[in-house]
Amino acid sequence: MKVLIVNNMAPFVWGGAEELAVHLQKNVIAAGHEAEVLRIPFQWEPASRIPSQMLMVRAFELTNVDHVIALKFPAYLIRHPRKTLWLLHQYRQAYDLFDAGQTNLPPGPAGEELRTLIRNADSESFAESRKIFTNSEVTRQRLQHYNGFDAEVLLPPINDAELFDGGQAGDYVFAGGRINDMKRQYLLLEALRRAPRNVKLLIAGPPDRPADGERLRALVEQLGLADRVRLDLRFLPRTTYAEYLNGAAAVAYLPFDEDSLGYVSMEAALAGKALITTTDSGGILSLVKHNETGWVAEPDAEALASVLSQACDNPQRAAVRGAAAKALWLSLGINWPQTVEKLLQ
Repeated sequence: MKVLIVNNMAPFVWGGAEELAVHLQKNVIAAGHEAEVLRIPFQWEPASRIPSQMLMVRAFELTNVDHVIALKFPAYLIRHPRKTLWLLHQYRQAYDLFDAGQTNLPPGPAGEELRTLIRNADSESFAESRKIFTNSEVTRQRLQHYNGFDAEVLLPPINDAELFDGGQAGDYVFAGGRINDMKRQYLLLEALRRAPRNVKLLIAGPPDRPADGERLRALVEQLGLADRVRLDLRFLPRTTYAEYLNGAAAVAYLPFDEDSLGYVSMEAALAGKALITTTDSGGILSLVKHNETGWVAEPDAEALASVLSQACDNPQRAAVRGAAAKALWLSLGINWPQTVEKLLQ
């Protein structure tokens, strides 16, 4: 079977969705099929250009393809008689972020018209899909709530699982992944200022924009944290990233209402690391159980400062919670062969 994996691309931005597409291709090939990844350019700014990009995707005519697996808006608008959606997320600025007042859509009738256009196009694409999977329960519920379509949750497997074998816990909390306001690394810095001086932090990953990295550097200087924080703000070699994670006392991931569990939290669980997140972080809460597999704090600096202190003050407690996180992850039985089989049904 010839399988086309369809995803978006924003120039010079690489994250979990891009990694997922690459590893999905690799594992579809391992299952005995041909596979390629089609990355469709997409820019969400300015919002007024979104309709033309939607139309471009909708107008594509695919030949010589037996099965399509589409991942994100607007890539999943592509037409094909045998199309499966593995829905990572919709254009949330037209859905829950619109309701929360965190949208980039223009105010007034223009924004409402654009929102309606996106939602109608989504529903048409969902209706023509053979099967819809989502990457988390949060995504499934959002799809049901806003569009009225049900789906099966299909959690993504960990890539390069052999790298995350744990190791001797160090004296720092690790926060890895893309750097941007929605991931809220700045909140960890604000919390660190209120935590005991023995607590240290390592933040590593590529900033989405230069301003995202500059914000963190300025905060470190402003809060007087230079001796307690290491910033490695770049696209990391996979082995370096794994070394940082395996050597941590605990791993923190604080996205705002994110759809997925997040690769860094899944990798941390596999490595036997206790997890730190917040009550409003979304999908990761399926993996972080307060006082069991880690800590769940309110999304404010004071609450997080207490959690950071607990994670570093008692290594034995952190190790016990890390072991529980690993047991929970392994109990899910997620692997690539079964995932590929489901997607190609």
